[in-house]
Amino acid sequence: MEHTLKTYEEYFSQSAEVRMCHYEKAGRLQHVMLSHQFSISLMEELFDIADHVKEMTRKPNGIEFLKSLLSHKKAMLYFTQPSTRTFLSFLTACQMVGMDTGEVRDPSLSSEYKGESQEDGVRVFSSYFDLIIMRDPKPGFCEYMAYLLDNTGRSVPIMNGGSGKDQHPTQALLDLYTMHRSFQENGGIRNKKYAFVGDLLRGRAVRSSVMLLSQYKDVEMYFVAPPSFQIAEDLEKHLISQGVKITKTDDFNSVLSAMDCVYMTRLQDEYDLSGESNSIDYSQYNLTPDNVASMKSTAIILHPLPRRHEISPEVDADPRAMYWRQLRNGVYIRAALLLYVFNVADRLHEY
Repeated sequence: MEHTLKTYEEYFSQSAEVRMCHYEKAGRLQHVMLSHQFSISLMEELFDIADHVKEMTRKPNGIEFLKSLLSHKKAMLYFTQPSTRTFLSFLTACQMVGMDTGEVRDPSLSSEYKGESQEDGVRVFSSYFDLIIMRDPKPGFCEYMAYLLDNTGRSVPIMNGGSGKDQHPTQALLDLYTMHRSFQENGGIRNKKYAFVGDLLRGRAVRSSVMLLSQYKDVEMYFVAPPSFQIAEDLEKHLISQGVKITKTDDFNSVLSAMDCVYMTRLQDEYDLSGESNSIDYSQYNLTPDNVASMKSTAIILHPLPRRHEISPEVDADPRAMYWRQLRNGVYIRAALLLYVFNVADRLHEY
């Protein structure tokens, strides 16, 4: 145990690479915090586990076997930022592998209402549960809690279910898993052109997915957005340092026909400070049956959901629309991650 714990500000003055060292135990993932943590080899291992999980859920005896793997573990879902898809995806993944769950979704119904700090609340959960899955609007809060618990004598794995505007690592993982499955018969993720479209500055899903995808040095990325909502400078610098070929544009239709994957995003106006989203004509960044017709027949369309108007409902029936499959893949890859973190994935071969 450290004699002097770092404050929140001191902890985040360290680089992500330094902080990542705290998130492993015995050479394996202990905490899931950053998309940086997933190497290509680790992703491929998780994709393989997820494939096994998906196959087993198609058979009653497979479902029962999966439920036996972590029936001795309990998970707390601490979601103090509104969420439907991520919460239910994690909840379903926990149930799939047999974990009992508890939840806090409204701090006003917890002891925080009585003045208890968030830090103390999470430390309480660590006494009752074997895993904490956390979604919080404060950037880096779950990262800091992982560090704090590790250094105060009660360490349980923490998974980041979405942190402010900065990270959403399991969303990135399910995005890459969907790309992996979609392109299995077409050369895999490599040697493809990827377009990210919409509010790229404030979308944490895009940020995390781009970080993962940047490990593949032979991909090209196109960032299609209004100039004021283009990717953040630090992310652009990272991509350049990785040798990724990037193109920034506000002309969606000029690049659409060349893309292998089009990743759509909604306007993130919940982060507006003074109504800045109102000045943007977002309609020029929408997918309609007319412009989808210009896309490659082998291309795929992704969206982290929820959507608004950026993808016409008529596009849903197009075989290139993968966003509903992407949603389902989230359950399988999160179940795979649970099995991996608790080091029981090898037992899948017993089935």
